[in-house]
Amino acid sequence: MRVLVTGAAGFIGFHTSRKLLERGDEVIGVDNLNPYYDVSLKEARRDLLQQYEGFRFHFLDLKEGEAVAELFADYRPEGVVHLAAQAGVRYSLQNPQVYIDSNVTGTLNILEGCRHHPVRHLVFASTSSVYGANTRMPFSVQDNADHPISLYAATKRADELMAHVYSHLFRIPTTGLRFFTVYGPWGRPDMAMFIFTRAILEERQIELFNHGDMRRDFTYVDDIAEGVVRALDRPAEPDPHWSGDSPDPSSSSAPYRLYNIGNNRPIALPYLIETLERCLGKKAQITLMPMQPGDVPETYADIDALIRDIGFQPATPIETGVARFVAWYRDYYGV
Repeated sequence: MRVLVTGAAGFIGFHTSRKLLERGDEVIGVDNLNPYYDVSLKEARRDLLQQYEGFRFHFLDLKEGEAVAELFADYRPEGVVHLAAQAGVRYSLQNPQVYIDSNVTGTLNILEGCRHHPVRHLVFASTSSVYGANTRMPFSVQDNADHPISLYAATKRADELMAHVYSHLFRIPTTGLRFFTVYGPWGRPDMAMFIFTRAILEERQIELFNHGDMRRDFTYVDDIAEGVVRALDRPAEPDPHWSGDSPDPSSSSAPYRLYNIGNNRPIALPYLIETLERCLGKKAQITLMPMQPGDVPETYADIDALIRDIGFQPATPIETGVARFVAWYRDYYGV
């Protein structure tokens, strides 16, 4: 299958592209290599992908609608995995416009490409952040998710809603995947695993927010990539039991689905740090801080629908995943 992967030089995009290439698919990778974090890390991921015969890379910003339209016309992909986005909850407080340009306008242009050049399936990235002010655990795709508490989350919820509209109007099979705190080799430097590891090695203070009372459903990146590929292979179909009298937010009379992908085992941040300490052979220095704006104390994924429909469940224990991340980090940075 010819698959368009947006954000191919990103963390999840890199792992997903590699998984598709290793099974023999052709991948058209798109990325704008923006400087939100270390561009050289993105370039290193891209360079690894370019070693595969079936990979072609395009430097492209998805907010450029004409360029996206030309890409679809030139390649006519059978599948689309839309992972490109401006990431980060806290950065959305500082630079809101870039979230609209990338996450909303960029997604609209992808949907328009799928409309004018029909695809077998569009799989797109959403986030656990859409649950926002929800406090009922675990988070379920059947729960209301209309109370986001960051602009990042609001833009990703907008992506879900726009995708449903295009599924309804143009019968485009679309599946949204709500990722839960992804970590692993080639990860993002702005995320906890990276930040904590670097701080421990450099003997700097780690700031633990909410005075350390934080839990995250850490999900290993290989599990995420496997879930994305399995979802891609199962185009969304209309739910024959869906009713407008009692609407299920996770499905539709259109070919549209939403799923959580999480490890289904929330980890307390102090335990994560203890695990890193064991792998690194060094103790952490910790400062307890109050909760930050836009953050939530806990994430926890209900993955029953994912298991039922996709036949997949993330299974990598945090101890195994952290050890693999630390091994990669030491090798990549030579520390």
